[in-house]
Amino acid sequence: MLRLRAVCPFSWRAFQFRSCSCKPLITEMIKCTDEGQIFDLIQKSKAILSEKQVECAFNILWQFQKQKTSFLKNVECVRDHPQFITLHNLATSQTEFMNDDTLVNVLYLTQQCATETHDLLVEALVTEAWRRLERFDINMLSKFSFCLANQHLYFSPLMGKIADIVHRKLETIEDLSFVKLFVALGPMAGPEEKEQLKSTILLMSEELTSQQALAVMGAMEEMESRNSHLNKKIASILHKHLDNYKPIELLKITRALVFLHFQNKELFVKLRELLHSYLKISVIPSEISILVYALSILPSPYLDEVEISRIEAVLPQCDLTDLNSFATSVLRWIHYDCTYLDNTTGKQLKLLQKLDHYGLQRLQKCTNLNLLWEELKSLKGDWFAESLLEETVATLHRLMDEINYKNVAEIASFLSRTNYLSTLLLDRIASVVLQQTEKIHPFAILPIILPFSILNYDPPQSDEFFGICVQHLNSYLSVLDPLMLVFLGFSLATLEYFPEDLLQAIFNIKFLAKMDSQLELLCSSLSMRVQLRLMELNRAVCLECPEYQIPWFHDRFCQQQYNKDTGSVNGAQQQIYKMLAEVLGGANYVKASVLTPYYHKIDFECILDKRKKPLPYGSNNIALGKLPEMHWESNTQITGSTLPPGAERIALEFLDSRAFCRNIPHLKGKSAMKKRHLEILGYRVIQIPHFEWNSMALSTKEARMDYLRECIFGEGKS
Repeated sequence: MLRLRAVCPFSWRAFQFRSCSCKPLITEMIKCTDEGQIFDLIQKSKAILSEKQVECAFNILWQFQKQKTSFLKNVECVRDHPQFITLHNLATSQTEFMNDDTLVNVLYLTQQCATETHDLLVEALVTEAWRRLERFDINMLSKFSFCLANQHLYFSPLMGKIADIVHRKLETIEDLSFVKLFVALGPMAGPEEKEQLKSTILLMSEELTSQQALAVMGAMEEMESRNSHLNKKIASILHKHLDNYKPIELLKITRALVFLHFQNKELFVKLRELLHSYLKISVIPSEISILVYALSILPSPYLDEVEISRIEAVLPQCDLTDLNSFATSVLRWIHYDCTYLDNTTGKQLKLLQKLDHYGLQRLQKCTNLNLLWEELKSLKGDWFAESLLEETVATLHRLMDEINYKNVAEIASFLSRTNYLSTLLLDRIASVVLQQTEKIHPFAILPIILPFSILNYDPPQSDEFFGICVQHLNSYLSVLDPLMLVFLGFSLATLEYFPEDLLQAIFNIKFLAKMDSQLELLCSSLSMRVQLRLMELNRAVCLECPEYQIPWFHDRFCQQQYNKDTGSVNGAQQQIYKMLAEVLGGANYVKASVLTPYYHKIDFECILDKRKKPLPYGSNNIALGKLPEMHWESNTQITGSTLPPGAERIALEFLDSRAFCRNIPHLKGKSAMKKRHLEILGYRVIQIPHFEWNSMALSTKEARMDYLRECIFGEGKS
């Protein structure tokens, strides 16, 4: 390997050392030619390493990684090396003694070594930087914001604080260090700040380099920019530099332009020409998959025979990520060709079959769980779910013994994402947590619990498992992110688990005020998701744990949400409504789109008297497809008093595929929770699964009518 000095020269100016005592050891570090030599120096000198020497060691290790191709990179080996852990611990203990530049630089370099977001060093560095925030200059704020963005903390209170500082300093910014701030803060800025940010960039746009223009375009995509003047300006800079961009950069440009509905035929023609020219000469599988994907999202996508042959030639070398990218592109082409009645779908279907073959082959040959996870973690889309999911789970079963405290949260996240119920894997996850709790970071508890909640599964020793998970979090309740606590509380409630300490931490004025201030910084979709989960948790606690005396405070929120409801219904619901009217004796005996106390919406309701005879509703009965209306008093938990003696209220729910696990007809957590709640409210609940309603056994109207009679009255043909 070439010496680091030759490939990426270091100068004394890069470090601005204040102490001459640092120089001899740093000089030795700069002379090192590989990671092993750096680690030897750390081992010999760990008792005397200063914060500047620690920074230098991080920097040099990262430079070694940057020199390597993706195939040769060994970030994991470096990160798990005993002396890297020594370096990590030294940095953690020296955080408060680092100067501002060193502090932010070590955070950046630590992230480049793929250290996890909840790592203790990262937490210490972020916390210390937060204390010093007001004194950071714009360059420092830019770099720190970039680090936070890399941790996906776009909408954290810390980013909000940075946005406030930038807002105060905006008019004094005169250089392009501002670009990093624009990229980091853009997605979470308020409307006024966004316009200021865009305005400042537009004044500086003539000075943007090709890379800065690319970064700005990415931020504009995040912000869903509708500033046509700025969009055109940045696009013209990109157009000017287009020949200098790498394939992955061309993909980013293509994706942003398509997403922003940019109209410039000349630019798209140039993009297509460049992508095709790269594709004809590239031999690297990952690069070819990037080029093909970029071409597939351009208007009027196409591939010629030579390009299809090039794809086929590299398939044996592709990992699952590349294969999935190819499949997504091919499926997009097939859809496009079907839309425009093209004749080329036969070749694309054959290519899809080859992708299936190589994907299955790669899974069957896999012998290392951590390597498999590297390929699985970003996979999504129809091809993976339909073609590879079963074999992927079989591979995970085969490698199950390799699940440990380091990867348990990742495997749990995979099961949550795929909706696949594997009791073997979930039991293994629970077993690992029970055996290795102390080694698991508290922030990993939510992703670990999530698949049990989503898939409605209790492992063996479930009380002990959930108890240990909650106990592991108890000392962190005051410092955990409010959003995480809400999602955690809801996940546990789905499983009928209501830890009082956690609920008291959420349902108090101080916490809710803190969460309200945080919601203001979130994008509208995430903010709404958090509010819905808080409402659902509030409802679950009121219905299932009235002894906690936590008040219901979501009436107004629920009314606002249901006023937006379009009241759309599917074909099966329309069929069921008409047949229920016949079975019960008329449309006035069935009520559609009903809202219960606590705002559960149910498809159909009917009432039987004590002799199992349907009771009619009044003339104000709601028609199918209209907005639901509350017909009981809110907060009425038990309905017996509103019915004649001996009568029962029946809720009928049609359950589509979303209510069940992907692989077996097992009811998922939210649907099971809703059934519990309706029963607490006094309903007899009849759930009509889609696979029963659409089965061959119920293929005629008569069979379906008998099915409904049996469900309601407990009888078949009348």
